[in-house]
Amino acid sequence: MADPTNQNQPGDAVPSTVDQKAPTVAEENAPSTSEPVATNLPTANTPDPQAANPKTNPNAAKPTAAPPKEEKPAAAAKAAKKEKAPSVEDKPFVEFMEQDYLPALQKAITAEGVKDLQLSFAKQKLPIAGLSSAEEYWQVIGSWQNGQRQFNVYFPDEDIQGKKGFSCNEGRRPSTLESFLIDERKITLDMLVSRLVYRLNGQKWLGRN
Repeated sequence: MADPTNQNQPGDAVPSTVDQKAPTVAEENAPSTSEPVATNLPTANTPDPQAANPKTNPNAAKPTAAPPKEEKPAAAAKAAKKEKAPSVEDKPFVEFMEQDYLPALQKAITAEGVKDLQLSFAKQKLPIAGLSSAEEYWQVIGSWQNGQRQFNVYFPDEDIQGKKGFSCNEGRRPSTLESFLIDERKITLDMLVSRLVYRLNGQKWLGRN
């Protein structure tokens, strides 16, 4: 006698052998939800490998090169290291005359054959005959042959760039006052020396004269 509990009721579908096994096979082959699975989808913490790789992504941002350092010109750098020394002509007037002009003039006139040259620098009245003036001016006074030959260079402005005068005499007071170096824009030590030597040579006082 058949078991009434195992009998199918009329109208009920009888499951096949495949349908009975299918759920079991699917459950065995389904991936576990407790283990991590690698996917190709980018996450918030993982950058897109193509976007981060410039070889595969031509639109990837390239690092900006640092601008080249600006180099100072060689002349400016040299000037910064060493400032130009002031010229002797920029010294105070009296200091220039005593320390530079008189020694240079002594050497130049002596080199022309004058053996007993006497040079001095003083502030005194003009020694011009017939000229009455109580005012004193700075002068370079040179003499030799026991004072028989004498010249004076005058600096009334107390400035080598200012007005200058010249006089000379042989055994007596000079009667004329000449302008000296009035056409030059910039007076230098060499110019003051060479032009005076040239003037004295024109007087036939130097060398074999």
